[in-house]
Amino acid sequence: MASRLRKFGVTAAGIAIGAALSTYALQHKDTPQYQVQMEEMQRVRRKRTLPPRSEQIRALQSGDEYDVLIIGGGATGAGCALDAVTRGLKTALVEADDFASGTSSRSTKLIHGGVRYLQKAILGLDIEQYRMVKEALHERASMLRSAPHLTRPLPIMLPVYTWWQIPYFWVGIKAYDFVAGDRNVKSSYYLSRSDALELFPMLRGDKLCGAIVYYDGQQDDARMNLAIALTAARHGASITNHVEVLELLKKKGADGKDVLCGAKVRDNMSKKEWTIKAKCVINATGPFTDSIRKMDNPTVKEICCPSSGVHIVLPGYYSPQQMGLLDPDTSDGRVIFFLPWLNGTIAGTTDSPCDVTRTPTPTEDEIQFILSEIKNYLNKDVDVRRGDVLSAWSGIRPLVSDPNKEDTQSLARNHIVHVSDSKLVTIAGGKWTTFRAMAEHTIDAAIKACNLKPERGCVTDGLWIEGAQGWTPTMYIRLVQDLGLEVEVAKHLAISYGDRAFAVAKLATLTGKRWPIIGKKLHPEFPYIDAEVRYGIREYACTCVDMISRRLRLSFLNVQAALEALPMIADIMAEELKWSKDEKERQIKSCEHFLQTQMGHQANRTLKEKVPINLSKQEVDMYVKRFETIDKEKKGYVSITDIKRAMKSFGDAEVSGEELHDILKEIDTNMNGQVELEEYLQMMSAIKSGFVSHSRFAAVAEQEEIRKEQERLKKQITIERSGGGL
Repeated sequence: MASRLRKFGVTAAGIAIGAALSTYALQHKDTPQYQVQMEEMQRVRRKRTLPPRSEQIRALQSGDEYDVLIIGGGATGAGCALDAVTRGLKTALVEADDFASGTSSRSTKLIHGGVRYLQKAILGLDIEQYRMVKEALHERASMLRSAPHLTRPLPIMLPVYTWWQIPYFWVGIKAYDFVAGDRNVKSSYYLSRSDALELFPMLRGDKLCGAIVYYDGQQDDARMNLAIALTAARHGASITNHVEVLELLKKKGADGKDVLCGAKVRDNMSKKEWTIKAKCVINATGPFTDSIRKMDNPTVKEICCPSSGVHIVLPGYYSPQQMGLLDPDTSDGRVIFFLPWLNGTIAGTTDSPCDVTRTPTPTEDEIQFILSEIKNYLNKDVDVRRGDVLSAWSGIRPLVSDPNKEDTQSLARNHIVHVSDSKLVTIAGGKWTTFRAMAEHTIDAAIKACNLKPERGCVTDGLWIEGAQGWTPTMYIRLVQDLGLEVEVAKHLAISYGDRAFAVAKLATLTGKRWPIIGKKLHPEFPYIDAEVRYGIREYACTCVDMISRRLRLSFLNVQAALEALPMIADIMAEELKWSKDEKERQIKSCEHFLQTQMGHQANRTLKEKVPINLSKQEVDMYVKRFETIDKEKKGYVSITDIKRAMKSFGDAEVSGEELHDILKEIDTNMNGQVELEEYLQMMSAIKSGFVSHSRFAAVAEQEEIRKEQERLKKQITIERSGGGL
């Protein structure tokens, strides 16, 4: 009890400090002059239509000197390009892989200020942490305003299971609201136990005292990153993906010292190499920060301390569609978020030291950690099964030490901007929410270090990005009424592309049905349509991986569905990009490898193979009988022909060859094109243990057994009615 009272006393002290900080925050809210500037920026028109990638490549090969060359096409790099070009600087950006191919597409999808940072700021009287939260809350509001189609306010519930924690958490969350000032999303509030369970019925109710609900923002991170880059391109920036920096170029400056003057690059699609001249080079490569710094100076000390954060996606029924959940105190002290996203549920993240790699892979231990933690918060009706993990991915968080300080061992809490002796401007650290402020600080430093001459100051705070200008919450209705799209598809296009949704829909093919009129789905369970693949190429998608993971988000939502949609996506891309048969096959194999290693498919498959057969004798006898029902010829295995015959017998005559292969592949663990009895028993054991949620092959076997039994009974009844034939 004494310890609880001490904590409550600390909380009371926090109230006073929080109130003081909040008063300061509210007294320094936006000025009328800022509001005028914001309104003017909303009227800024894009300077040009979006040029194709080939035209962007030609511009970069022209030999013209750019004011800034940005290396890295993640959120920070794209933000730097947009900031620089809207100041009137001649801007270039190159990305070795694809826009948002790294950490920027693998986030928790939150736009947040950092509740825990504010707690540390108040209890530790840490003004630096406070300023960091204050800046992030400002940027949160800016993102929600600049891209309303790709973002939304999201209520997040903090369940409380100890009575004294209710005032403790309430004070902390209210301080979060106060620091946001007039930029607050919505006010937080307290919920009684019954109200909390009504809004989040999956929540564990025993010992629940109540809950605090606060608001942050949520986004589609990869499409947000892409929209920022496309906005920069429309304003005149020369940007391109799949162009890698091979070497930094230097010349003698006015003081006789070597200074950067550009870079040698290679287009990884065509393999052509050339040089790009620039007055200033900016390193915005996230986890790869040190590799570019060492191109500049091989002896420089490394500053990046990479950390792996794994997320998993579960079915949508694990959480309400309009309410997230925060576990502030996991078994090892980390924070776990449990959030609805694009009709699925994201759970994560972990935080483990890792190596820098372009192919981060989620481990089974990290997946199991997340599952074990969320079990603690869900009621007994929700059986948290390993088989419900639809996809899993790892993102590398680039924590950095500050080279500007003498103590380079401690990690920077915020982002850092560093200018080397040769004028390489490095931006590192930070988080998604503050990308715009990071870009502003970076371009400010670049202008000062390289004596650039911008036409104006920073204008990105409040600037509409791609798709925002003509978007409204009810715009999808026009897509339904004017073009004949399915409602679910129209809503998806509106929130993914904003006012560009009409341009996407016009590329859709006729369905041949009474309704919907246009828009062939790439997968029956998701609202993605054929037109998005064609439009994705106009958004600089060059590979199947670019398309399936970042133009569409299918690989992040359901890796099995992504594999099933891949052939159709590859066919459309091959048609649009004039791929040869060999190139199309290479693209498919490369994408399959990506899905298996980086999106968790291989982890799922490996786990199934390791599950011991734990069936009772009665269950084994039942499954053997089902297996033999399909294996009519008693071959000892089931082939595609057997599956097709079984499905045809109960009405699925139109099943495609691809679907048959998919059914076979999900159970054919040794990949020999047939299903042995042991593989079938392994699958049924995995389903029983919860490591696999379901199997279409198992359903086919069960249906075939039922059909056979019905036929047997029908014959028996016929004979009895005939009196034995006499």
